[in-house]
Amino acid sequence: MNDHGVKTKAWYESDESIKGGLDIEFGTRIKWDIPLLEGYEHKFFKNHSWKPSHKKGFFGLINLGLIKELFKIPKSIIVVHGWHYFTHFLVLLIGGLKGHEICIRCDVPLKQEKLKKGVKQKIKFFFYKYFLFPRINWFLYIGEQNRLFYKSYGIKDHKLLFCPYAVDNDRFVQSKLQIEKSGKSFKQKLQIPENDRVILFSGKYIDKKLPLDLINSFSLLNDAHTWLVMIGEGALRPAMEKRIAELELKNVVLTGFINQSEIVDYYSIGDVFVMCSALGENWGLSVNEAMNFNMPLIISDLTGCSEDLVVNGKNGYTFETRNINDLAAKLKLVIAEVNAGIKCHSLEIVENYSYARILVQLSKLIGVKAS
Repeated sequence: MNDHGVKTKAWYESDESIKGGLDIEFGTRIKWDIPLLEGYEHKFFKNHSWKPSHKKGFFGLINLGLIKELFKIPKSIIVVHGWHYFTHFLVLLIGGLKGHEICIRCDVPLKQEKLKKGVKQKIKFFFYKYFLFPRINWFLYIGEQNRLFYKSYGIKDHKLLFCPYAVDNDRFVQSKLQIEKSGKSFKQKLQIPENDRVILFSGKYIDKKLPLDLINSFSLLNDAHTWLVMIGEGALRPAMEKRIAELELKNVVLTGFINQSEIVDYYSIGDVFVMCSALGENWGLSVNEAMNFNMPLIISDLTGCSEDLVVNGKNGYTFETRNINDLAAKLKLVIAEVNAGIKCHSLEIVENYSYARILVQLSKLIGVKAS
């Protein structure tokens, strides 16, 4: 954004991701190996929480200095990513008092909200609709289900702006080209025959991701020339290993945690990418990553991005979440299409979910005031 003339500064409430450490869901210590702070102005604010961590719930982030800064800076467009922490909540509530344009960018999909019942949901709906959302100027929706979520609260179209979830498409495409130019195949390292097909999964081995569903579906293929490579780590590994042994599956690779600089090697050998997540997968950015390698997709219908990134028959298919047989049928179908040389259009679809697209959309807010 700064490189294209949109002066932007990032405010951080925590430096946990920079420092690295134990990721409970991955079940291992991680530290990202790509630069996260280069090329833009940023500031970290002291966290005054008595339980300081973004993993500790609503009161895990209390950054009083950030709130003070709101009243020192010139009128600005402020994009707040969610409302699930005390600091975010305060910015949304009082940021407009100084004349700032307040934008919310969250990833909640309507189809998942509809599955949540009870008194707590009714209280939350009332609070958002009549107390929080009226104080927000712009609602930056990441995809169709997120747009419908805001519409369910009565947000008018003129306050809605498409601001998609995206990864660094250019970095992934360049990595793909470099791998192709090298002429080396990563399959050799994994001891996968060059002409065999590879189904890829990328994510934590946790309940939300339903990795056991994929293993069970893969077993139904009964295809000695197709492999399942599951990029990730997590608490379900023992259960996954046990199930693989029970099914006597030979063509399954559990990689362990793979960092960003290395994950492109795995994407480079994929013939189809699967995300079989259930409730809680509000988008699924690893789908974006895989699309930059022009892989066909098989995505569960509860995954937040399924309506945006999958065009059935053009770049893959959606399937009914937790339906093992439906997932297996779609796996067979896509593998057959790959073997038949049918063209996939994932790369052209993901071009609309890019940093460039975000820049174009946010640029529309400059000099514009919501009514």
